[in-house]
Amino acid sequence: MSADILDGKAFAATIRARVAGHVTRLKDSHGITPGLAVVLVGEDPASEVYVRNKGIATVETGMNSFEHKLPAETPEADLYALIDRLNADPAVHGILVQFPVPAHLSERDIVARIAPEKDVDGLSVINAGLLASGQNAMASCTPLGCLMLLRETLGDLTGKDAVVIGRSNLVGKPMAQLLLRDSCTVTIAHSRTKDLAETVRRADIVVAAVGRAQMVPGDWIKPGACVIDVGINRIPAPEKGEGKTRLVGDVDFASAREVAGHITPVPGGVGPLTIACLLANTVTACCRIHGLDEPEGLTA
Repeated sequence: MSADILDGKAFAATIRARVAGHVTRLKDSHGITPGLAVVLVGEDPASEVYVRNKGIATVETGMNSFEHKLPAETPEADLYALIDRLNADPAVHGILVQFPVPAHLSERDIVARIAPEKDVDGLSVINAGLLASGQNAMASCTPLGCLMLLRETLGDLTGKDAVVIGRSNLVGKPMAQLLLRDSCTVTIAHSRTKDLAETVRRADIVVAAVGRAQMVPGDWIKPGACVIDVGINRIPAPEKGEGKTRLVGDVDFASAREVAGHITPVPGGVGPLTIACLLANTVTACCRIHGLDEPEGLTA
């Protein structure tokens, strides 16, 4: 029997609908409209597409979208001055600087400049520390989306044995913290884990976020496990023509789906959840800034 394939696009639409409902209630009950500011430095084509999609999604859920496009040569001081203005602007509840940025700018310093309560990407060391210590943090969008999908699929995660493959600050570490908060027993594995296959085989939940194409074969998967593939890797696809490529995850989908109970495809699995959770984080930030109850179904 093949695994249930989890439709990230459909679940992202569910999250956006929840966001829109909370936005309507904030407007009707409190006269507040959540606002997301996105800053783009330079003219990276992929980044321009991401920013445009974020702006469309923000407006579609009833929130205010503020876009700031700066030339590639913008001095650090000018970017910081803009971030400071957005930090102080009561109409802005979330701030995101689209990465990558030009080489003369430091991504780490940019994240540190954003007020932690408006850091809807969840990248600051302050939010990482709050998450690790069990306090109200802004959780990184991709891990938050994975957690929501796991809850939607499996219900209560208490006592589940979870293995996170990958230890990045963006996905692996916050994913492990979120699973711990939901009372899973969590192992963080990586390329240097001894007998990685055996570690993965015992897991009820596998989150693969290591960035290696099809690294996890089906015979590593425990029968019936839930497999969340965060990897996005481009590999040659000669069957599509000379020089053509295709996207694959960190999990060998064809073999894993024959063993797993649930599995996300690549593309169409985790990817669509990221922007949806950015919107969710913006609503959460708005509620926290105004001292209102956190939005149900949108937080960790």
